[in-house]
Amino acid sequence: MKLFVRDLTVVDASYLCPTRGMVGESWILDVVMSGELNEMSMVLDFSRVKKQIKHIVDEFVDHRLIIPAKNAAISIGQSTSGYQTVDLDRGDKSIYLHCPEQAYCIIDSDEVTIDSVTQHICKVLQGQLPENVQGLEITLRHEKIDGAFYHYSHGLKKHDGNCQRIAHGHRSPVELFVDGQRDAELEAKWAERWQDIYLGSEEDRCPVSELTLSDAAKGVVTDEAYFGFRYTAPQGEFELAIAQSETEILPTDTTVELLASYIAEQASCWVDAGKSIDVVAYEGVGKGAMASVVAR
Repeated sequence: MKLFVRDLTVVDASYLCPTRGMVGESWILDVVMSGELNEMSMVLDFSRVKKQIKHIVDEFVDHRLIIPAKNAAISIGQSTSGYQTVDLDRGDKSIYLHCPEQAYCIIDSDEVTIDSVTQHICKVLQGQLPENVQGLEITLRHEKIDGAFYHYSHGLKKHDGNCQRIAHGHRSPVELFVDGQRDAELEAKWAERWQDIYLGSEEDRCPVSELTLSDAAKGVVTDEAYFGFRYTAPQGEFELAIAQSETEILPTDTTVELLASYIAEQASCWVDAGKSIDVVAYEGVGKGAMASVVAR
């Protein structure tokens, strides 16, 4: 007997890639389980499926930075108790982090793909489901998006939950309307601007010389080429050095509400004065915020 749950949860995370850098991602998770019927004539109660599997995925994968530990360009080092440094060596666009261990999801692979993350989730779930569940199939898939989208990473230091981690992200559509008409050209323009972008807050900036970097990073990272970000949140202190060319700094926090307002203000410069701009900005799958301005 098989039991399936579609759209069980969404994994919103970022990952490191030697080619693309830090990539925000959103995957929808489906699950199929097989096994013998229990005393309630069920393989597993639906409510338990959703709570148990979602809790495990949320704890070990969601809102983390996924690190392919076998990639030769990546170095992971132990820092003070409970903290790790992570370096991605990609020349003048290298990325350096110093964060609590719980900010990372380290997988046994040389690259992050849907397949490698799926295998990791299956390993995490092994042994944590009832005995009568004999088979488990996990599927990660992208949302089908009709239009432009971008990948972004950020951190929300004022958040009480896992959004406070400095390097988690989303794969997000964007909808832009000019005088009530959807404008695909403006959407594509914005998506290109924010493709594989790190969105940082001005108040979190600090000189890279003040960051707790690995020995390999010291002397390589400069304020001329990199932005440094650091903040303290309930889960600990988070630090990041990332190339300026792959970063956009906002004067506010990077909540989706403020991102929608920022996109609207910025996009209003691309249209004639007096035209209205309406923005629907998404944070991953099926959720987001809306904002409107009139071009000046």
